[in-house]
Amino acid sequence: MKSNAKNIKLTSVDDLFKTDESRADDERERVQEIAISELHPFKDHPFKVLDDEKMMETVESVQQYGVLVPIIARPSPEGGYEIVSGHRRHRACELAGKETMPVIVRELDDDEAVLLMVDSNLQREIILPSERAFAFKMKLDAIKHQGSRNDITSGQVGPKLRSDEIVALEAGESRKQVQRYIRLTELIPPLLDMVDEKKIAFNPAYELSFLKPKEQEMLIETMDYEQATPSLSQAQRLKQFSQDGRLTEDSMLAIMSEEKKPVQDKVMLTSDVLRKYFPKDYTPRKMEETIIQLLEQWKQKRQMQREQQQKKRNLR
Repeated sequence: MKSNAKNIKLTSVDDLFKTDESRADDERERVQEIAISELHPFKDHPFKVLDDEKMMETVESVQQYGVLVPIIARPSPEGGYEIVSGHRRHRACELAGKETMPVIVRELDDDEAVLLMVDSNLQREIILPSERAFAFKMKLDAIKHQGSRNDITSGQVGPKLRSDEIVALEAGESRKQVQRYIRLTELIPPLLDMVDEKKIAFNPAYELSFLKPKEQEMLIETMDYEQATPSLSQAQRLKQFSQDGRLTEDSMLAIMSEEKKPVQDKVMLTSDVLRKYFPKDYTPRKMEETIIQLLEQWKQKRQMQREQQQKKRNLR
């Protein structure tokens, strides 16, 4: 009988004397110092890295204390490493003149990398509408892709959530709001920039996203001509005209040239705010009457002051 001794794998002396803690340590991710030049941005990274005031503060921190939290990257097939989480820290190191920075290298497939990249950035305090829109879209696509692979190999226990429900749940948004954000990715860049700059409000922007790219380009020219941005009502009509095939330069100009209804400012004063100025036995009705009387007296006083000023001007 032929011996199988050659196929027996012997445990090394080092392995024999390793503790459970040291074996676990071997499996832990290690922080490596990697050259800045070997680290590359995530493909289609939706979050903007700006050299603004906050970036300069980060640069100063890096210069004084170094990078306190390592970034996460994955090996890139083209060489070097693709940054998954930590683009701002990487940029700060570049501006600080650092040659290396601490990195946790993690083996991640495309879907895992997208989910980690999006989730780590959605924790930021300030996120632009365009950033949230593309981040939600990338995460939704990754979850759908993961779901299609899991459906092939494993069963699902219990009710299965829709992909957009998962995105909404983890983002603390409603499913409808996630869908509305993702819809903004249909806007051409100049219009989306105007949403980020708060020149176009979110709700009109959502309606405008249904316009065809050529119609959106035409809208930019019309807005420039009219020196105005569409209200929600105007955006809804532009969308309806587009869907009906009636959106032309003339119809767009007609809609955009309409005079908008002035926004009525409201001043709300609650009883709690007013109570300290009135006796305790004053009812809300009595307080209102007193306020009106005082305002009327103030109005008359202002009128008298204007008349006196006018007389002085006439005497000069």
